[in-house]
Amino acid sequence: MADLRERRGSGIPGILWIPAGIALAFLVLPLVALIGQVPWAQLGQIIATSDIGQSLGLSLGCGIAATAVSLVLGVPLAWVLARSSDWHPAIRRTLRALVIVPLVLPPVVGGVALLLLLGRHGLIGQFLNSWFNIQLPFTTPAVIISEAFVAMPFLVLAVEGALRAADRRLEDAAETLGASRWMIFRRVTLPLVAPGVVAGAVLCFARALGEFGATITFAGNFPGVTRTMPIAAYLALETSPPAAYVISLVLLVVSVGVLFALRDRWVSGLSS
Repeated sequence: MADLRERRGSGIPGILWIPAGIALAFLVLPLVALIGQVPWAQLGQIIATSDIGQSLGLSLGCGIAATAVSLVLGVPLAWVLARSSDWHPAIRRTLRALVIVPLVLPPVVGGVALLLLLGRHGLIGQFLNSWFNIQLPFTTPAVIISEAFVAMPFLVLAVEGALRAADRRLEDAAETLGASRWMIFRRVTLPLVAPGVVAGAVLCFARALGEFGATITFAGNFPGVTRTMPIAAYLALETSPPAAYVISLVLLVVSVGVLFALRDRWVSGLSS
């Protein structure tokens, strides 16, 4: 039976090779074009310029901070979603849909929504401004908030999947031995889903590092304050295209690094 399935699976109709090849070229050739236009001889000099250095440092710092925020808030949310089997199905579906919305929402719309929520006259921002004199838009914290908003769903979905796949019998055994729910979560559940948490955190960081639309809408474009690498690449296309190519190359390298770091968990999992 296995041999029969293998023979059936290996028969690819010849007519599919042409669109498949076009699709592969469509996905790969833009990256080849980018790599071909990178001024390799001036690579170090361009990276060492102050603007790129500032953008790189800001992007890495904000990406790490956004990932930390997503871990603190996203892991408990994933645990609630994964352990809500006794809830009404409509409630579970609604909660999961709300988590997925930032994945399909245009980033600029997300930035507008954050501005209407946390802006000076926003739903919550007006109270932050009048009570505590806190103004979040167009600041570095606004970059972190924007990135966490668009990137947290990646972490939540990864951790939720790991929690659903975890062996609940170990948790039940710990509860039988008298462990509290918090101890079970900290000493049993988290170690079980640690690979999923790491995978989700890496994906979250990669998404945060590449965020553009929500960031420029809610945080703006101020050198050294809110100008992240994607924004710097966009602006450099008009003033210094070689710098834009180098910034894009750095982001590409990070993305490829994430892919290789997660290949055993995601790529092989999808192919099984």
